[in-house]
Amino acid sequence: MNLRQLDEKYLSRSSDPENIEVIKTKGSFIYDAKGKKYIDFTMGWCVGNVGWNNDEIRRKLKSFNGPEYVTPHHLYKSWVELARQLAQITPGKLQKSFRATGGTEAVELALQAAISHTRRHKFISIEGAYHGDSIAARSVGSPDFGRWHPLFPCYRLSPPLDEACADSAEKWLKNRDIAAVIMEPVICNLGVLIPEQKFMERIQELCKKYGTLFIVDEVATGFGRTGKMFASEHFNLEPDILCVAKAITAGFAPLGATITTEEVAKSMMSHETGYYSTYGWHPRSVDAALATIQFLLKHQERLESNTLDMGAYFSERLNQMNFKGKVEINVMGLAIGVHLKNKNYGEDIVEKARRRELLLSESDSGFTMFPALDIDFKTAKAGLDIIEDCI
Repeated sequence: MNLRQLDEKYLSRSSDPENIEVIKTKGSFIYDAKGKKYIDFTMGWCVGNVGWNNDEIRRKLKSFNGPEYVTPHHLYKSWVELARQLAQITPGKLQKSFRATGGTEAVELALQAAISHTRRHKFISIEGAYHGDSIAARSVGSPDFGRWHPLFPCYRLSPPLDEACADSAEKWLKNRDIAAVIMEPVICNLGVLIPEQKFMERIQELCKKYGTLFIVDEVATGFGRTGKMFASEHFNLEPDILCVAKAITAGFAPLGATITTEEVAKSMMSHETGYYSTYGWHPRSVDAALATIQFLLKHQERLESNTLDMGAYFSERLNQMNFKGKVEINVMGLAIGVHLKNKNYGEDIVEKARRRELLLSESDSGFTMFPALDIDFKTAKAGLDIIEDCI
């Protein structure tokens, strides 16, 4: 049996894997077993923000000599240091971190915290948004799953996300039984849908008015993706709960976190609703997170400048391309969505690009791109040239 046949026999997947056997990653590139070198415009869907196998971070991780495991009931200095740094760099009054293994668990914990704090069990989310793969996360995201097996009631706001949309949410919020509104500040899986400023201002105002918490899911948008450390900063958001994962460790290890205000955290510290994660913040993962945050802060000005410059370049090039039919280009930093009228056309572009050794991420209405924040002009141009040839 070859590798693909063995994969099919022993691994369960939601879709067939791409025919790329990865053996090496470096910077903005992925290398396969056949010797091919792919330009990666996906970066693990916002995992490799600072480039794959980042030399500076890898060097720091080589010096790790800490414990292989720390039981959650013990003290561990690096846990405290990571939580302290997250409190310092996240927006608003976020103060307390809860340990998680990844984005889904971070969202799961956020939903539990909202229920615990408000004593309510209903939610509001954005129609079609994705928040993870647990039953609770799917109940507020993945709408098809939520409809046939909802864990709890979840009302969904349909784009466009403008002031009128926010006002329409008041019909649910005014009943004072909504635990939280949960959303990404930029909705990546909807082709990088960017809410209007008035929507964000109004929805946050309504949450405060009716005692509803505001959960901001920055699992994909955090750590520089949109040109700021957190996408919330573009909208001056002060969330009650913030979820992070993915780029927090630059792909070196799994780790997630749920950061809350001190008031919300108190509700989770009772025996009734306390939270426990056996592998949350594994020592090696924590070292990876600390090294990644240190790298991001050290190079923040350069990375943010490059993200905005390259984002403008992607936008300019894409808007000049002769796509078939109507096209909409959404860009915030290096979160880039291309909406096409014909779904099959988008799939065709993604497949042709892959054969030309460029990796794009297929979406329901086209494709998305999340290049490394330090991508250089030569690599960006090469990838965009391939897209232009494939359309």
